[in-house]
Amino acid sequence: MMKNNFLLSLLFLGSTCTLVAQETPAKAVELNEVAILKIKKAVEQKADRTVFDFASQPSLNTGSVLEGIKKLPGLIASDVAGMMYQGKQLDVYLDGRPLNITTNELNSFLEGMPANAIEKIEIITQPGAEFPATSGGAIMNIITNANAKKYLSATYTNSTNVTNYDNVRWRVNNSLLLSAKNKYFGWQLNLGQSYNESMLITSLTKNVNTVASPLSTTNADRVGRTNFIKSAVTFDIGKDRLLLNYDLNYSNNNSTTLGKGPGFSTNDNSFTDALRQDFVATYQKKFEDRAKKLEFKVNYNDNLNDFLLNSALNNVAVLDNESQQQVFNAKFDYSQPISLSDEGKLSFGGLFESLLFETQSKNIINLDYQRKTAAAYAEFQTKFDKFNFIVGGRAEDYNISGKTNTASLIPFKQFRFFPNASAQYNFDDAIYFNVNYNKKISLPSTSALNPNNTNYQNPNIDYSGNPNLQPTIFDNYEVKLSAFDYAFIGYNVSSAQNQVINRVLLTNDVVVNTSVNVPQIKVHNFNVGMPIPYMLFTEGLKETIKMNVNPDTMNFLYVYAAYQYHEIPEIKTNGFWMFNLMSQIVLPKDIKFVANFNYMFPKGNYFYFIVEKPMRNNVDLTFSKKFFKDQISVSLSANDIFNSNRTVVSSYNTPLVLSNKNDSRRFGFSINYKIPTRNKLAKEDPSLLNKEKKEEGEGNLNQ
Repeated sequence: MMKNNFLLSLLFLGSTCTLVAQETPAKAVELNEVAILKIKKAVEQKADRTVFDFASQPSLNTGSVLEGIKKLPGLIASDVAGMMYQGKQLDVYLDGRPLNITTNELNSFLEGMPANAIEKIEIITQPGAEFPATSGGAIMNIITNANAKKYLSATYTNSTNVTNYDNVRWRVNNSLLLSAKNKYFGWQLNLGQSYNESMLITSLTKNVNTVASPLSTTNADRVGRTNFIKSAVTFDIGKDRLLLNYDLNYSNNNSTTLGKGPGFSTNDNSFTDALRQDFVATYQKKFEDRAKKLEFKVNYNDNLNDFLLNSALNNVAVLDNESQQQVFNAKFDYSQPISLSDEGKLSFGGLFESLLFETQSKNIINLDYQRKTAAAYAEFQTKFDKFNFIVGGRAEDYNISGKTNTASLIPFKQFRFFPNASAQYNFDDAIYFNVNYNKKISLPSTSALNPNNTNYQNPNIDYSGNPNLQPTIFDNYEVKLSAFDYAFIGYNVSSAQNQVINRVLLTNDVVVNTSVNVPQIKVHNFNVGMPIPYMLFTEGLKETIKMNVNPDTMNFLYVYAAYQYHEIPEIKTNGFWMFNLMSQIVLPKDIKFVANFNYMFPKGNYFYFIVEKPMRNNVDLTFSKKFFKDQISVSLSANDIFNSNRTVVSSYNTPLVLSNKNDSRRFGFSINYKIPTRNKLAKEDPSLLNKEKKEEGEGNLNQ
């Protein structure tokens, strides 16, 4: 009986979440003293993606984007082993466009971006045919979104954090969003800066016959500075619309690293300059039938990186490496309803993309890489009674070539077809069972191809890319039962051929960190998540059902658990468990208290690494309150209060143990101020900064 009551209470909570969800009133429009309230959901489960709202969650948006991402349940973001969500390698997008960077370069970019500039993050676990086949296992789309209003509006956000280990270090983020619209055009401007002081201690140890021999220990004192501008202007041309976007991101980072090992002692200064520019022109054709859509988009991206490593002991340049990446793409997308069935829709489109990548070491070109891709897709959606179906396919033609300063790269010239299919049974409007399959490809990122070291080096450590990496082919399968956006249980397996992974190897007591292809890997992932209201235990099921529950004013616990197993032929591997607990308690004076606990059990295999100590082991606390009719939001945060978050892994088939620890225990505050307006009847228009082809909910099985 208790078991039945517990299940009923979960269904009850879920039904309330369908109406008011786990969070926050987003916007109210007053008409003749009648307020229409729109609700933003903190976490939303859809058939092909999970959506995390950052803008309204102080526990996520008080630091950098990277820090917020590491708190998401089911996501592993490791400096050593890369980024993965529910067993799938992530391809990272910004506002619907791929960043085309990975590993250290990606981490630096995300660490320099303030989380308070992010509206939401979508993790698309089942990318359809409209997404490039190169999306690999899954896509993380970071959206810096805001609505344009027919009056000038402004929002200012600041977050400040401090750590105190060997020294006091500060992290300060500021951002300002301006937007306006008139009958001729609309514009938006989002600008900000980030200043981050941080510490990173790493050690590399060789264990032979229970004897530990230190190979290298480093202590890095790092300073990161990032400035960004995101701008947009839109023009209405008759019924059509022209949208122009320009983004600029400049980072200037430096680090002082003290290193020591057998027979050496170093003191090095590193400097990294990175300039990223992105221009997009979008033309949207409007039809009498609003369900019919046609969009043309042209995008140019330029990414410059300059890395210097100088020895402070003898004033000698150890490393002087540069790279430039240029990407041009043009695409079109068309969709229209079809009368063949209920809610039927046909979509098709095409894309051409060209990527140029060049690296230099001390002014000598040592990699010249070119990649051209032509693609076309078609996808059909339909509904019959309680069943939804999606069937699609994408054809892509690749022409990849290049050369180093000593030899030509292995060319990759292939035409491939990538099918996708989904079927969903809807028990009712809020409970559904979904089955998905898709085939994808992942092309090696230019960060992994770069033969130069853009990280750090001493006599016992070397970092380098691998220009001979080959693409990875994925077959992705998933089944999932979801209820009321929050409760779900699922299983997925990603089977990869030629998987690109990070390997740490030992050669003559020199540790080499590089990327290699592995012929075959399967990653199995089982995961479950559900909300549990505390009133169930204090008031009982009968009283809980009587309550008019709003989760924003409710005390509850959200539980997430996952088991992941990396299957590698000819290697005995162990799986591992991950847990995430998020508790919300509403205190007097409407103060919201949120506690997050993450834990990843040791002794499991993460590709070719064995986790020796618990990872993602941290407890974060946040207190937040809104003032002056929600115009001002203030939060206080304490992250990793027990100072337990660290990474300790060993490398398979080597005697190496790698350990790193940063200044993760930090305390801070953030403030968000929305400048009030007298025009309460002003209409909100869609975002200009990241207008996406695919509107929320469109194209999903869970309509």
